[in-house]
Amino acid sequence: MADTSLRQSHRILGLNTLAFTVCFAAWMLNGVLVTFLASNRVFDWGPVEIGWLMGIPVLTGSLFRLPAGILTDRYGGKPVFTALLFLSAIPLYLLSQADSFLGFALCSFGFGLTGVGFSIGIAFSSVWYPNKYQGTALGIFGAGNAGAAATTLLAPSLLNWLTDDGANLEGWRMLPLIYAGMMVVMGVVFAIFTTNRKPDVSKKTTRELLSPLKQARVWRFGLYYFLVFGCFVAFSQWLVPYFVNVYHVSLVEAGMLAAFFSFPSGVIRALGGWLSDKVGARIVMYWVLGASVLVSLMLIVPKMEIVSPGKGIAAVEDGVVEAVSTRSITVGTRSYPLTGKPVSMSEGDDQTLILPTKDAWHEPVVEQGQTIERKALLAKGVTRIYFQANLWIFAVLVIVLGSIWGIGKAAVYKHIPDYFPGEVGVVGGMVGVLGGLGGFVCPIIFGYLLEWTGIWTSCWMFMLLLSLICIAWMHRVIARVTSYPTGFESKYTSQDRVLPGDVLSPLMKWSEDYTVGVDDLDRQHERLIELINELDEVIQQGRHFRHCSPVLDGLIEYTMVHFSAEEAHMERVGYPGLEQHRGVHEQFIGDVVRLREEIDAGDRAAMDRLLVFLQGWLIGHIVGVDRQYASYTAE
Repeated sequence: MADTSLRQSHRILGLNTLAFTVCFAAWMLNGVLVTFLASNRVFDWGPVEIGWLMGIPVLTGSLFRLPAGILTDRYGGKPVFTALLFLSAIPLYLLSQADSFLGFALCSFGFGLTGVGFSIGIAFSSVWYPNKYQGTALGIFGAGNAGAAATTLLAPSLLNWLTDDGANLEGWRMLPLIYAGMMVVMGVVFAIFTTNRKPDVSKKTTRELLSPLKQARVWRFGLYYFLVFGCFVAFSQWLVPYFVNVYHVSLVEAGMLAAFFSFPSGVIRALGGWLSDKVGARIVMYWVLGASVLVSLMLIVPKMEIVSPGKGIAAVEDGVVEAVSTRSITVGTRSYPLTGKPVSMSEGDDQTLILPTKDAWHEPVVEQGQTIERKALLAKGVTRIYFQANLWIFAVLVIVLGSIWGIGKAAVYKHIPDYFPGEVGVVGGMVGVLGGLGGFVCPIIFGYLLEWTGIWTSCWMFMLLLSLICIAWMHRVIARVTSYPTGFESKYTSQDRVLPGDVLSPLMKWSEDYTVGVDDLDRQHERLIELINELDEVIQQGRHFRHCSPVLDGLIEYTMVHFSAEEAHMERVGYPGLEQHRGVHEQFIGDVVRLREEIDAGDRAAMDRLLVFLQGWLIGHIVGVDRQYASYTAE
């Protein structure tokens, strides 16, 4: 991870973003190409074959993201990304020769590897920027998602040109060749103009690199990404048949509307990264998931009609019905006015209705000449409530939702270098796997829901449920580590640490007095204080010592990552006290491990001793020892 962002960092970020855009455009190729071939009967493919051919590249690009992330952490991004670009060109070239479903499927499986460009680029971009700029940098990189919109917009026009507007259908075979050529050109540019850099953990074994995957936090981030990225990929394709079937637009118009959904979601990701740097990824995710719940709820009923009994009209006296019309009923000498049924009850597509509308009218239930008694029903009331999201209102809502998810994509990946600074490739790869799988399985889920319910809006019901699960899980985790139980009495601390609202005040607070002048190391020191506070809360809640183990494991693991980064910095600046400093680090790890063994043996007092030790050691170490290399660096 870089200490400062340099001009070279920006160049690498720009090339990473460009390469990712090209890869993402190729990854989404089948959405257009398969639809064209099936619509023009070039191949006799039904819905099942079409679904599989659209999903296979997404599946490949998802499954191989984790291995790609591991390779990037070990060898650096330049050789891995360059190899991916050249290798992906081969199945794209072979796709132009495909003459069967099997051949097309195998080639799709091959060029689906372009989807792993994301995990490579995330890890490679991360090592070029300090922590405080990583949200913005990774958000800019993620804007390469706009490659999906590029394919949706440009590929149909290319196919029309290559096939002479359908006169020469075999001309479609040039399109995969064009994409293969783009991959080769991008590979050459990437190989020439990038500089390789590996993270400090590149010497770790594969088992050590994979160790973060045991943490539930990784899978929670993966669920968030399943929503904000996987569902984005799914709807990039699903919205085309949605617009056609629900709003009866042409295929070309549906493709354009789907592109309007894809493009801003990719571009706005840079804003999400900037916001995550400024206000924090956690706050951004609260807003993203909350907005996802709200917009999904609004999209559930874009078109629905409810007819219910309304207020009727009863006779006020006995009599004989003299006349009945749509405007009135006459009983004896008394006339009862009626509200007529609206002349036109439009289906609503030509209206711009935002809120539900209501119509009410009366329908006579008596006939002329009928004798009725007082309080008898003369006309029943009918109330009709109509939910109707005009096409453009619906389109705006889905664009808003796509943009919200775009911000969320950056916020999810801002979490990763904060919690896993040395394993961005591995953790980012795993999170990317789960997100990519969302793009594969969600269209299948949408199809089954549509078949079972017969309601197109069932996909938005699924989005609502998924958004609620994400925000509930996130809030539960945050509440568990920040809230103090009501009525709690602890023998480990006094009640003066309980703030209004039963919130436990932090054991330690970061101060600018602790800064050592190196942004990355300051951020890591701040994170260590946060981890010590998390451990303190587990202990103060009076929980069993076994609950401390996962928290303590995370603290020890992060401390070792920090020590490695600190020692690497001292080595870079030529600090003469490096070996002595390294010995202090080793002694600290030994003391913590010893206290950990006492805790595991059931000594509850050892937990209290551990907190006192951590608090005193960290502050003393930063102020008394780390400041020495900070002043040396400044000189």
